[in-house]
Amino acid sequence: MDQFEHLKPIYRSKLRAFLGRKYYTYRRYIEWFIHHHKFAKQNSKINLDFCIIKHQTPLYRPLKNVDMWLQDNKVNNLKIAIRQIDGIIIKPGETFSYWKLIGNPTASKGYKDGMILHYGSFKAGVGGGLCQLSNLIYWMTLHTPLTVTERHRHSFDVFPDANRTQPFGSGATCVYNYRDLRILNDTDEDYQIRLFIENDCLVGIILSNRPQYFKYNIYERNHKFTLQFWGAYVRHNEIRRVVKSMNDDKIIDEHVCENHALMMYEPLLESGDNTLE
Repeated sequence: MDQFEHLKPIYRSKLRAFLGRKYYTYRRYIEWFIHHHKFAKQNSKINLDFCIIKHQTPLYRPLKNVDMWLQDNKVNNLKIAIRQIDGIIIKPGETFSYWKLIGNPTASKGYKDGMILHYGSFKAGVGGGLCQLSNLIYWMTLHTPLTVTERHRHSFDVFPDANRTQPFGSGATCVYNYRDLRILNDTDEDYQIRLFIENDCLVGIILSNRPQYFKYNIYERNHKFTLQFWGAYVRHNEIRRVVKSMNDDKIIDEHVCENHALMMYEPLLESGDNTLE
């Protein structure tokens, strides 16, 4: 059996998909109730003293066959979700949970139909577009000593790279509430997440009450495309992180994650870094 055959889409009936979502959703509710995690709750709009990392991503991208109103609604959804997270303090021993803070993104809370990835394509769905926020928080976290304890990767590579500035697979997809992004603060410092929208960009900052002790460089290796026997291309890479002292002395080069995603377009191999097997 091909080790990546599990990526081949299994199209389920609407009833089967509905029951599956309910099962995983309520299983996570039970987990929230039984396991008494120390989730981050304290919020402050007064910035901690030291900026650890600042990053931004554009809110609008030209995407083939994607109506612009879906991106406008995504911005609306992001503004609502940001209000729930902006200023959160993650104290030592606490865990940041994306969905515990945001809650269920429903129409009654003002969320609109945005773009949701679905079986390698996309559709309109309430709360769509929030993955841009989880992607941003995950990417910033990789530049801190905080520990990611739950992160889910996209199973599909839907759109070709367009002015990509980060490695493929360096984001975190989230589905309420069973695909969460969780970040543990197992340091002795407080960390704070600030979020805002400025000049058509989603902007994030992670701050701390103490200065940064290390530098982080995120890179990919083993980036390649493979053609599976069942006729689809799969994109692969490994995300790694180099940790250095503030004097640029290398401390460690560590594995972060692997990504394997079913491609919904044929790869155009124009540069020498990408290999096809």
